[in-house]
Amino acid sequence: MSRIAPITLDQTDAATAATLKAAQAKLGLLPNMFATMAHAPTLLNGYLQFAETLGGGRLTAKQREMIALAVAQENSCEYCLSAHAALGKGAGLNAEAIAHAQQGNAQDALDAALLSFAKAITQHRGEVTDSDFSQAQLSGLDEGLMMEVVANVALNVLTNYTNRLAATEVDFPRVALLKAA
Repeated sequence: MSRIAPITLDQTDAATAATLKAAQAKLGLLPNMFATMAHAPTLLNGYLQFAETLGGGRLTAKQREMIALAVAQENSCEYCLSAHAALGKGAGLNAEAIAHAQQGNAQDALDAALLSFAKAITQHRGEVTDSDFSQAQLSGLDEGLMMEVVANVALNVLTNYTNRLAATEVDFPRVALLKAA
């Protein structure tokens, strides 16, 4: 059961209801996360704008979804893990790629470097080691890609923490968190 229940369209102002309807039209459903974020319209609007802006960066939709999966696993957010597994399929990831990304791995060398760097950022709250930084550079990440990874990690930490706080009910096919080794 959610700690913070998603709001319904009739419980919010016209502008927020319009934002939720637009999101629903775009996705074909209104995720519980969006309806939960709508308690604070600035959060919902900021999230949507940031996500849209990051969509125009150098990282592909697949890469952004893989980062989201790795970050969700690191932050133990089953809602985000489930949502991004579904969104990842829509972006062209197969089940194997989704499982690898959840573990912070990828078949492609650049994707593997992106995920390793995202995982290091998440685990160390941005305080990556010189070794992590150097490895990222050696693996082909320039400063611009590193900053985009930071931005994508930040966006996903926002949703991970929101859903963990709210105990948002998963409304996507459920994907289980991996057990800690």
